[in-house]
Amino acid sequence: MTTQFEPVIGLEIHVQLASKTKMFCTCPNGMDESAGPNSEICPRCSGAPGTLPVMNEGAVRLAVRAGLALGCRTNEVSSFERKHYFYPDLPKGYQITQNAHPVNGRGEIEITFGPKDKLQKKKIGIHHAHLEEDAAKSSHFADYSLVDFNRAGCPLLEIVSLPDMRSADEAYAYLTEIKRLMQWVDASNCDMEKGELRVDVNVSLRPVGQEAFGTRTEIKNLNSFKAVKDAINYEITRQTELLNKGEKVIQQTLLWDKEKNYTKPMRSKEDALDYRYFPEPDLPPLVLRKDRLEKIKAEMPELPAAKEAKFIALGLSAYDAGVLTLTRHTAEYFEAVLACGVPAKAAANWVTTDLMGLLHADKKEIEQSPVSAADLAELIKLVESGKISRNQAKAVFEQMYKTGQKAGTLVEKMGLSQVSDEGQLVAWAQEAVSENPKAVADFKKGNRAAVGALVGAVMKKSKGKANPRRMNEILVELLSK
Repeated sequence: MTTQFEPVIGLEIHVQLASKTKMFCTCPNGMDESAGPNSEICPRCSGAPGTLPVMNEGAVRLAVRAGLALGCRTNEVSSFERKHYFYPDLPKGYQITQNAHPVNGRGEIEITFGPKDKLQKKKIGIHHAHLEEDAAKSSHFADYSLVDFNRAGCPLLEIVSLPDMRSADEAYAYLTEIKRLMQWVDASNCDMEKGELRVDVNVSLRPVGQEAFGTRTEIKNLNSFKAVKDAINYEITRQTELLNKGEKVIQQTLLWDKEKNYTKPMRSKEDALDYRYFPEPDLPPLVLRKDRLEKIKAEMPELPAAKEAKFIALGLSAYDAGVLTLTRHTAEYFEAVLACGVPAKAAANWVTTDLMGLLHADKKEIEQSPVSAADLAELIKLVESGKISRNQAKAVFEQMYKTGQKAGTLVEKMGLSQVSDEGQLVAWAQEAVSENPKAVADFKKGNRAAVGALVGAVMKKSKGKANPRRMNEILVELLSK
């Protein structure tokens, strides 16, 4: 008999904090890819005996900002511990981390997932988010390995979720939201290609309806969103097949082979006891004064959920509001367009479709846009006032993007100003009516859509300069007499 199983999924996400220096020394924070191997290290981060760690205040501030974005409780007193394991990428033989008393306690975020027309929302709990130092970078070759210590000691925030996710789609949406929030508050750049965001996934199965968790496996160091989704789906299938055959799932750490699309054992899964945690003797407790916490809170930007709610209140769809809050820069650009006095829906269409389409083709972010928010608003006003049509505006916008010129200047240069003179419009309308008897007959038989053919005839006759909205109204008036 085949049993139906429910996946139970939790994520441990490591984000490299965007401080200038490392966690416990003044070496650069390992973000300069042009730096030669082992060129940005000192006795502290390379594990020389007798050296002492010194706390990086900037990294602590970013960790608190990140925690606030995650809805975490900020612990005014936290502490560091030593986590022991022996591997070439760990120069001291232990990692300075937080375990029993992290800087950020319980939190919660809301994710959105599913198809565009059936979006679902769900809250995912955060167990905690703690500070720690990164290990070095190992590069493995056929018959030797190399270690670059430039990354050793860089500040990390490890965000540990509760096991609240039940599918790969939910895990993907959770990871997407974490990345958005970390970038939103400038806590991390989250560039996965540079290793600034890395993911460990815990997966277990339990029979549907059972509360107790099954045996979990951990998939380590996933470095792309696709890898996270593919590895979870594979592991769910693998564990389901094992359990339905009456076999046991072994608790172990796995690696994802993205070339062969399967998980392979790395080692048996460790428990906390294996790491021999004990208090870091060289660092006092981290105490966050209330006045310092209040200052950090006051400096926090409005978070994306609040922005989304504001945009929906303006009449936008939940989908459009989500696109406009993908990044803080996108939301701020959209708000700058709105501040110039243009309709929200028109502004949203121009930003999400026209501007983002050109930026995506150029592989640029919105903060690199050659068209300012004020210039885009000027173009939208020309369309809304009827001076140019939407199609004409699209051609103007492409030139604005390429040349940096303003909308009004380009409209004049391109000879696109629409004719709004009533006398001229009526004359064109009368000519179209006399030249297109079939469309006229169709309209009078009740086919209201036939007026579109007449509007098209006028647009051709006027070389696109007639105001199509007003022309439609004039033609309907003429034909209704």
